[in-house]
Amino acid sequence: MTYQGIPPESPDPSIRDSAFVSEISDVATVAEPREAEAAVAAGMLPATKPRSAFRRGLEVFLENRLAVVGVGVIVAMLVFCFVGPLFYHGNTTVVDFAHQTLPPGAGHPLGTDANGNDVLARLMTSGQISLEVGIAAAILATVVGVIWGSVAGYFGGALDAVMMRIVDAGLSIPVLFLLLVVVSLVTPTEGILIAVIGLVSWLTTARLVRGEALSLRVREYVQAMKVMGGGGSRAVSRHIAPNAIGTIMVNLTFQVADAIAFIVALSYLGLGIRPPQEDWGAMLSSGVQYVSDGYWWLILPAGACIVIVITAILWIGEGLRDAVEVRLQRR
Repeated sequence: MTYQGIPPESPDPSIRDSAFVSEISDVATVAEPREAEAAVAAGMLPATKPRSAFRRGLEVFLENRLAVVGVGVIVAMLVFCFVGPLFYHGNTTVVDFAHQTLPPGAGHPLGTDANGNDVLARLMTSGQISLEVGIAAAILATVVGVIWGSVAGYFGGALDAVMMRIVDAGLSIPVLFLLLVVVSLVTPTEGILIAVIGLVSWLTTARLVRGEALSLRVREYVQAMKVMGGGGSRAVSRHIAPNAIGTIMVNLTFQVADAIAFIVALSYLGLGIRPPQEDWGAMLSSGVQYVSDGYWWLILPAGACIVIVITAILWIGEGLRDAVEVRLQRR
């Protein structure tokens, strides 16, 4: 291949190389887009690999400082609640009136409660229940909502109409009111609270995933799968749900925050985990009656943990939402 103005027999390799680079630069500048693509295919221009949607989304998430701080806070809280008891041992179950409502000091960094239990140790064990119930209930609600919404959106028609009317009927009932009715009829153990909160919180997820499914079911790869003989279960499990993962992850973070708020509200009203176990809401409820006595350490630590965890989860959700919007722009 020869280039204009460059004699093929030019003896100096440096002259030929510089002229070659100059010629390619001119081609890249003046060529039409189709000609530039042809030049890349011919090896005349370097081909750059485009960044993946995941990488772009991750970059957007990391640019959100509040989201990064939220991740750090949640990790620190998990370490505090689940690893902390391995290093700090305090009385959390035995009633000790000799050390009742002691202020923070030596031996009890956050003081003791009305039963003489160490508040710091109680804060760790109560946090385990709050986080376990919140995360497990959110995962259960997300799984049920994804399956329901994917099936309704993919199949459409009369099935979609019936399934979404059920969702609309459920959304018309206040979730907290429904929770109060259910937990008042059964003994609220940790497993029951996970099931109850999860099975009344899936409705919003189902509606969001159904909207994604309506968009995804007309995509070329889904249509190709149907032509090749794939069934509805394969379309839902292999194409609809995985491609809606961005929306699902964003909704999952908000579901965790809602579930923690629900368990705190139920425990504050006396309908949560039964003693001797308790969560942050129960700690808050039992300490409120001592506020007038100035025992601030009975409510401030638990209240601070509730606010910090929910706020951090909301920050993470906001960061994930921005990242998902970038992925959707590339889809």
